[in-house]
Amino acid sequence: MSLNPDGLFQFGEFQIDARARTLRRKKASVTLNFRAFDVLLYFVQNPGRVLTREELLKNVWPDTFVDEHNLAQSISVLRRALEEKPGDNSYIVTLPGRGYQFVSPVKIVAEILAVAPNTATVASHGGDGAIFEQRTIRTSVVTEETATPGPAALPGVAVARIAKSWKIALPVLLVSLVVAGGLYYRSRQRQRLTEKDTIVLGDFANSTGDAIFDDTLKTALNISLRQSPFLNVLPDSRVMKTLQLMTRPAGTKLTPEVARELCQRGGSKAYIAGAIGSLGSEYVLQLKAVNCLSGDTLAEKQVTAASKEKVLDTLGEAASKLRGELGESLATVEKFDAPLSPTTTSSLEALKAYAVGMAHERQSPTAALPYFQRAVELDPTFARAYLGMANQYTDLGKPGKANEYLTKAFQLRGHTSELERLRIAGVYYMNVTGELDKAAQTYQEQIEDYPRDPILGALGNLYAELGQYEKAAEATRQGQLLSPDFHGWYSNLANYAFALQRFDEAQKIIDQAQAKKLDDFPLRNARYALAFFGSDSAGMAEQEQWFAGKAEYENFGLALASDTEGYVGHAAKARELIQRAIDSAVRTDNKEVGAIYLAVAAQRGAAYGRPAEARQGAAAAVKLAPESPGAAAEAALAFAMAGDTVRAESLAQDLGKRFPLDTQMQSLWLPAIRAQLALDENHPALALTSLQAASAIELGTIPFVNNVSCLYPTFVRGETYLAAGQGTAAAAEFQKILDHSGIVWNCWTGALARLGVARANALQSRAAEGADADAARVRALAAYKDFLTLWKNADPDIPVLKQAKAEYAKMD
Repeated sequence: MSLNPDGLFQFGEFQIDARARTLRRKKASVTLNFRAFDVLLYFVQNPGRVLTREELLKNVWPDTFVDEHNLAQSISVLRRALEEKPGDNSYIVTLPGRGYQFVSPVKIVAEILAVAPNTATVASHGGDGAIFEQRTIRTSVVTEETATPGPAALPGVAVARIAKSWKIALPVLLVSLVVAGGLYYRSRQRQRLTEKDTIVLGDFANSTGDAIFDDTLKTALNISLRQSPFLNVLPDSRVMKTLQLMTRPAGTKLTPEVARELCQRGGSKAYIAGAIGSLGSEYVLQLKAVNCLSGDTLAEKQVTAASKEKVLDTLGEAASKLRGELGESLATVEKFDAPLSPTTTSSLEALKAYAVGMAHERQSPTAALPYFQRAVELDPTFARAYLGMANQYTDLGKPGKANEYLTKAFQLRGHTSELERLRIAGVYYMNVTGELDKAAQTYQEQIEDYPRDPILGALGNLYAELGQYEKAAEATRQGQLLSPDFHGWYSNLANYAFALQRFDEAQKIIDQAQAKKLDDFPLRNARYALAFFGSDSAGMAEQEQWFAGKAEYENFGLALASDTEGYVGHAAKARELIQRAIDSAVRTDNKEVGAIYLAVAAQRGAAYGRPAEARQGAAAAVKLAPESPGAAAEAALAFAMAGDTVRAESLAQDLGKRFPLDTQMQSLWLPAIRAQLALDENHPALALTSLQAASAIELGTIPFVNNVSCLYPTFVRGETYLAAGQGTAAAAEFQKILDHSGIVWNCWTGALARLGVARANALQSRAAEGADADAARVRALAAYKDFLTLWKNADPDIPVLKQAKAEYAKMD
């Protein structure tokens, strides 16, 4: 039930005066901007209600266009003002997909009564510090622009004295209003940017003769401006695409003339041109923001650095002032204004290497790596450069190497801006420690402060690892709206569509990427999967040929081909291809991926009835990459499937100690391994108990494999039910794998799930009687036929094939 809109409300230690528009904590004023105050007032007027975003936008700002990003920003400001820690939710609770709820009890301390004109404000304090007041003309609005307390903040002032002051001040006030009106009119003539406008960064004109400033200053300015949650710098991908439309090379220097044309063609509002010149030992820097349509100057700053060493910080100071003149609020400029040197590097040489690495990143990860490596050699505290290396190794499919440098970046996150600190922490929690809850909390904090940041893609990945593919797709689509030309959105969305069994949708997504001429390893991986689902041999061969033409990615194509051969029972061909994939990975210093290939092949060998081959492959995997958690987890399961309980248990214990907080390790991998070990000891009840922890996230994406997941816990649970004589439950588990073919792809579990369904129905036919037994027998025969059709050209010496044929013949 809504409370009186005009009143003095109290919640916790806070009082909010609706008429005076003030917020206090006990006797102290709390600064809020106008939008945040409006949101808080609506919250306290509607305590306990679930308020949708639509309701808030409609009722809080009925006559103003405000989007959801502004709302999220205002709520983030409120949380900080109320000193609400992440996960605390003492006042405001976010309800995903629904809205927000103000959960703190609210009471009306006093209602404000209207008084006759010319009546002075009377202020008095209650015993608890709450202010009871009547006011008509003058109000005290505590905002980021003016935090000076009005008369209500001055206890004990006599009415007559205030009235006298008002009479004396009136002529001065009138003059001030006339002057202010003129200033306001002139300020309105100067155009300001909005949160939806994009800006283009031009290259610096360097007249110093020192090449160290080339590219370096533009990179530094980019870093400084991207601290702003208000400004929207045009992404490099869109710059490159627009240059192509202008028939200019990708590396074209963005002089003011080129920047203006690019700005116009790209639909941006303004461009920023920079220049640096020397004056003796000093350096003069100039920044100018220009409306790209009219050519009018929107803002301009000229500053002087006392020395070469002071150039970066001086540039950062100029950028901060420019942000305010372009329309950003003082509060966010002050909050997100980390100096350049401490939060990047004090070494111009290191920043130069980093800038060159960023330019090469758009070409290939291997081309960019040496420059990032050079940057950290020049400055070992350069966190951004370590993050750059981690990103390149991730793109190269080397998660172990990526995590090594990501850990270093996390240790140095205090040397970054707030935005970069959040980015590093979120990815670290997700990829290194595996703490998906902490990662989600960090990403949410980042989105509230920076609603337009591409971190939505990482949030989508997180949801995918939890098996929540609808949420993953929604977060990714929101990110796609911010930078539609980023290739990663398309490959991720295709994988999520696969996981949701929406193959036509995946085809459309891939077609959209092709229409935009986007092409990279993850997209080729998705195109291979689409060809596999369609039994398109030519399509798969086309993608294999693409992989073969690129040394750093050749191993992925060979591994995909190996899994496809193994899926249809071509075990010998699968072994040959996987060995070539391993050799290729090792040649490109990607031993971890090679070890994972070995371990997965070992599982396949065990499942197909060759335990000795499996034990040998698992041992080789551990030896090749002993520190890799992915290889160790896959190898531990292979050992358990092959009956080597000692080595499987040893690896499982080590993984449990090394990764005590890792969500997938503790809730997916270790339950599957321990269940298989219990099954080896003929303890199906214990196995089923072990697998209970896996059920919540067992459909989740495994980040270090080519497919989405092999669904090991589901497969082991199906085998466990078979061992326990529970045919119906076993059939349901194996059918779950078949129903999620878009997750499993060409993994061996997808092939053997058919045989599992056959065996489960055969078990039901033996346990049932009459018509139920006959129906189960019919289902079993159909499932056996399905498996044997899939394996009609399989190697005839595979033990599990021989068993399946014998079982089928016995039933038939």
